[in-house]
Amino acid sequence: MNDWSFLPDLAWGSVNSVVIFVLTLLLSLPLGLLVYGGRVCPFKPLAWVVQFYISIMRGTPLMLQLMVVYFGPYYLFGVQISAEYRFYAVIIAFAINYAAYFAEIYRGGFQAIPAGQSEAAFVLGYSQRRTFFTIKVPQMFRTVLPSITNEVITLVKDTSLAFAISYTEMFTLAKQYASSTASMAPFVAAAVFYYVFNIVVAVLMDRLEKHVSKYAV
Repeated sequence: MNDWSFLPDLAWGSVNSVVIFVLTLLLSLPLGLLVYGGRVCPFKPLAWVVQFYISIMRGTPLMLQLMVVYFGPYYLFGVQISAEYRFYAVIIAFAINYAAYFAEIYRGGFQAIPAGQSEAAFVLGYSQRRTFFTIKVPQMFRTVLPSITNEVITLVKDTSLAFAISYTEMFTLAKQYASSTASMAPFVAAAVFYYVFNIVVAVLMDRLEKHVSKYAV
């Protein structure tokens, strides 16, 4: 095998990395809003449970959370783990981890909204639901978008952690090829992929920030 014959396999693995990235965002962004709702819920027991969940997600390594989600059903309930479950375990672990971070980002964004916004909406006859989704959420999103961008860029690199449960994404394949060929070339190729992926994501998020800033109040 020549030094770069692994590239087609790494290209296939990179598709899996992108899938992890996209599905994590699609699930964790709205889930983070639900977690935020529980975090500020007037019903204190629920708020405490959600705060504890956020503390666990932010205070323990994502790699450890991956292994708990993957191996937990077997060790806790004796459920046999299938090979297909690896994919679901990766998505579940990533989604609940990033939802906790997004929830705290949202909380900071909502706290930055002046109280007068809600009062003005009440005077105009807006319901609480309409006020939340048409006034508060858009303003919060504009405020926290730079912080969300940082988390999204981090997610690009975190997709490599799927190797912890042997899910076949790009870094897992690069690690296997580097071990079998005693070559650094697979790691170099992986580094180039993550770098280019991050540049693309950063450019897209920068364009999104400029777009939403045009509607700033």
